[in-house]
Amino acid sequence: MDALKILAPGGYTTVQDKGRYGYQQMGVPISGVLDAFAFQVANILVGNCNNAAVLEITVMGPLIEILVHADIALTGAEMGMTINDQPVQEWRSIRVKPGDILTIQQVKSGCRAYLAISGGIDVPEVMGSCSTYVGGKIGGFHGRPLKKGDVLGCKNAQLLTEQRRVTSDMIPEYPSEIVIRAIPGPQDNFFDEGLNILFSSKFMVTAKADRMGYRLQGPAIQIKDNMPKSIISEPSMPGAIQIPADEQPIILLVEQTMGGYAKIATVISSDLRWVAQTTPGDSIRFEKVNLELAHLLYIKEKKIIDTIQSIFSN
Repeated sequence: MDALKILAPGGYTTVQDKGRYGYQQMGVPISGVLDAFAFQVANILVGNCNNAAVLEITVMGPLIEILVHADIALTGAEMGMTINDQPVQEWRSIRVKPGDILTIQQVKSGCRAYLAISGGIDVPEVMGSCSTYVGGKIGGFHGRPLKKGDVLGCKNAQLLTEQRRVTSDMIPEYPSEIVIRAIPGPQDNFFDEGLNILFSSKFMVTAKADRMGYRLQGPAIQIKDNMPKSIISEPSMPGAIQIPADEQPIILLVEQTMGGYAKIATVISSDLRWVAQTTPGDSIRFEKVNLELAHLLYIKEKKIIDTIQSIFSN
């Protein structure tokens, strides 16, 4: 059923779910949401399954006419939201009705927000996912960011019997200076002093930051003199930190499948959401961790999600 009419699309709004797995060998990237935590909580708040498609909203929010009775929730970056010009809170479910005008404003902290609606956004699956890959013009809504006049449907779903909200202690903050944990490698042997520089310096997020990757600016990270400046292109994964010829790190994200530069370290999966919530001018420091700690942090985040889910399942 028709659910949302886009009156203004905002800065960069796409349909996303967890992502498209199993096709990287064909050059099709994972895509999917960049902040998996905010995505999962948004779906929990409206009673959806954990992979229902949502809108990922970047920096500037859209103006939307509601066409159906539904519950909605906005999580992620703090943007501010009104319904019929009346302020409403984020990180909670809100009942809407046909004719309501939803305004999502400009980001105040963070970079990306996630709008969930009862049943999830209804778009065709492509290779098992509803996620938009703009570079390949596949998935989502016609394989592109939303534009004025688009009408999106939602799947049938029961409305909540009681509205839901997340307690303030579970709502993340998005500071302009963050520490990101990373594991050295896989090509850390290409570096000596460069490793020390990576883990002891501050780097600024540049304007070249999107769903493919974030280019940073800071002290030069030099490859050893006896090592090649590039490697044979090989499969890459989200979180890999490449060092190209200009000696400035690039954190690869979800719309990249191959890389031909040495990867000095890899951001742990639990911290990728923090990278995705930074904006140009923000600063990043890297903290060295091992695989065992990365696993523990992943389990800890999953337990938080499970706790939020259990609150509303009883």
